[in-house]
Amino acid sequence: MYQELQKGWIEVITGPMFAGKSEELIRRLKTLSYANKKIVAFKPAIDDRYDVTNITSHDGIKIKAYPIKNPSEIMEHISDDTEVIGIDEVQFFDGSIIQIVETLADKGIRVIIAGLDTDFRGEPFGPMPELLARAEFVTKLSAACTICGMAATRTQRLINNEPASYDQPTILVGAKESYQARCRKHHIVPKKK
Repeated sequence: MYQELQKGWIEVITGPMFAGKSEELIRRLKTLSYANKKIVAFKPAIDDRYDVTNITSHDGIKIKAYPIKNPSEIMEHISDDTEVIGIDEVQFFDGSIIQIVETLADKGIRVIIAGLDTDFRGEPFGPMPELLARAEFVTKLSAACTICGMAATRTQRLINNEPASYDQPTILVGAKESYQARCRKHHIVPKKK
């Protein structure tokens, strides 16, 4: 008896801001499109920094995506022939994304997600810790520290060019005007009040 090859799994692309997570997600999805795979991509509706209906990297590379407010909306866009799902900025979704991703992988769909693993405080971000633990494959990218140029694995939020305080909201959509990539040495962890 022949063992059936595994078709569905979860891939996570993670790291700090400016590490190329969205760019890597787009690259993988475009590569799979050359193999004529049926691909559907999603992004959080709140992330409208560069484009409303495309996953867009900081460098302007794009791929079409459905902007969604709630992870349950993903299921409305899945058909029987869907082979690959891409989800960007997954840290912005609530914990219900975990079961949806698991369900899709169990159906034989390759699920590729990208998102920040830690927030500006250096703490695990949203559903990412559990998704990292459940994934078959994890790619952790680094950026270049804006202070010293070494490998940056943290995201520093700045307000008026100063590190944000601990009590700032966890989610604040922004880019270079609000965030920098930092190494462990130069990441300033906000103090709890």
